[in-house]
Amino acid sequence: MTIESLKLALPDYAKDLKLNLSSLMAEPALTEQQRAGTFVSSALAARSSVVIDAVFAEFAPKLSAVALDAAKAAASIMAMNNIYYRFVHLVSAADYKTLPAKLRMNVIGKPGVDKVDFELWSLAVSAINGCGMCVDAHERELREAGLGVEAIQAAVRIAAVVHAVAATLDGEAASPQLAAVAA
Repeated sequence: MTIESLKLALPDYAKDLKLNLSSLMAEPALTEQQRAGTFVSSALAARSSVVIDAVFAEFAPKLSAVALDAAKAAASIMAMNNIYYRFVHLVSAADYKTLPAKLRMNVIGKPGVDKVDFELWSLAVSAINGCGMCVDAHERELREAGLGVEAIQAAVRIAAVVHAVAATLDGEAASPQLAAVAA
């Protein structure tokens, strides 16, 4: 599947998603590597095989093998960290905040690509996964590294649209099953 076929698969009521997807594919606030890696990591976080296939077909060739692995690693490590740190943030008992995580996260220190790019991809995944603590931490790192708010916002916009496309297509795929249950 391609991004074009993905857009064609979206129902008419999701026209805004089609338009947003088209404009974000050429988002000028990000470098090509940042844009491609954000699409890849966001697709993995959205967990839709249809979206993953289309995004990988479009954006994997735009990344080096190392950058592709780093984008996948951002989605992988954030899948773990977002659950853990969301728990720490949401739980009422304060003592969890004082405990070390005791989870291996070596890839964050040595992602194989520019740290800013990895942080950007981690931010996009954290936004999809809804971890406020991680969103704050990655956004702060990006700002301290000198990345502008437009670039940070662009990555989150990509994450939002990729997630919405996945949710819409997954919902549409479930519709025949839902109609049968209702009947």
